[in-house]
Amino acid sequence: MSRVGKQIVRIPKGVTVQLQNGHAVVKGPKGSLQISVPPDVTVKIEGDTLKAARASEADDVKARHGLAARLLQNAVRGVSEGFTRELEIVGVGYRAAKQGAKLVLTVGYTKPVEVVIPKAVEVTVDANTRVVLKGPDRHELGQLAANIRAVRPPEVYQGKGIRYFGERIRKKAGKATSATSGGGGAKK
Repeated sequence: MSRVGKQIVRIPKGVTVQLQNGHAVVKGPKGSLQISVPPDVTVKIEGDTLKAARASEADDVKARHGLAARLLQNAVRGVSEGFTRELEIVGVGYRAAKQGAKLVLTVGYTKPVEVVIPKAVEVTVDANTRVVLKGPDRHELGQLAANIRAVRPPEVYQGKGIRYFGERIRKKAGKATSATSGGGGAKK
């Protein structure tokens, strides 16, 4: 069996799971999520746990078995605790501001860039340079964070740009350091 797929998903108090027509509807204090369950994977509710089982031992079925189990676990965790993603903006004059349902990023372009915030995601901006995303859907949260980071990814020479909080950027040596190393001159 799949190591990931055979793990039991615990359902905490305050969270309800309903199985219907190949979907699992998970409801909790942070919201409601609907997860599609592959047709060759069956999900059973046993008390306060969820178990996923597969129909055959084919490699693609094994992969979907583990995927379904992780999607269910993420949905249960998302509606009970929620997920958080943090981004930091590095650069002189770079900043972010929340205006209604949009995040306005001033990151070195001629005009500010606006990113639309989905309804299920809560966005807060701390000190104009730190953006905190919170929401129940891990996929939607990660995609929004990736879209924000893609506006101005960190560059490798000075490290300016939008990065995930705690992300380490490997900086490259510029032209000035390679010129002083003594190996770039023309030979006679």
